[in-house]
Amino acid sequence: MSDPASSDAERKMQFLFQLRQRGVTNSRVLNAMEAIDRGPFVRGVFADRAYDDTPLPITCGQTISQPSVVGLMTQALDVQPKNKVLEIGTGSGYQAAILAKLARRVYTIDRHRSLVTAARQIFDELGLHTITAITGDGSFGIEEQAPFDRIIVTAAAEDPPGPLLAQLAIGGIMVLPVGQSDHVQSLIKVTRTEDGFEYEEILPVRFVPLVEGLGKD
Repeated sequence: MSDPASSDAERKMQFLFQLRQRGVTNSRVLNAMEAIDRGPFVRGVFADRAYDDTPLPITCGQTISQPSVVGLMTQALDVQPKNKVLEIGTGSGYQAAILAKLARRVYTIDRHRSLVTAARQIFDELGLHTITAITGDGSFGIEEQAPFDRIIVTAAAEDPPGPLLAQLAIGGIMVLPVGQSDHVQSLIKVTRTEDGFEYEEILPVRFVPLVEGLGKD
């Protein structure tokens, strides 16, 4: 009879090995992803695939991102311990939970109330009390909490939304997918300088579209 603890440890080692293999090398990011179990964020029929390096469906027609993409986005964001971070697209809450291990404060917003409610419950269960989860239209950010040192967007827009650029602190970084269709998207890193914005392309990706307005659920 196999030892469940040994099996879990092996699965976690394999999970981290996959992340490194795909380019996630930052030790703080790897430690955060080791500390946050993806299992609680994957419910229902896909629960047994929580440790696969693949995106999985969640409710409201959304997805939980592929762990290696989460890792690469987080690595590009270069979160520092004193940073205040804004996440657009709470989804399952997995990305926000990882950010909470790296930043001083995390604000996350989603247009689907039911996703925010479910994510809040997991944050409470995991004791992640530095995350504020809000239901709202993420394309407008959270103006009353601006500026943010880091902004991460987990849905694709044609261009970086103006309100989010405006809410990025000088010296701040935003990481987001951009593209005109769900077939052709690039993950880009935007750095705000005293003189404007610098753009860097990171890798091709596929994300759900960034939709304005509130969801019905």
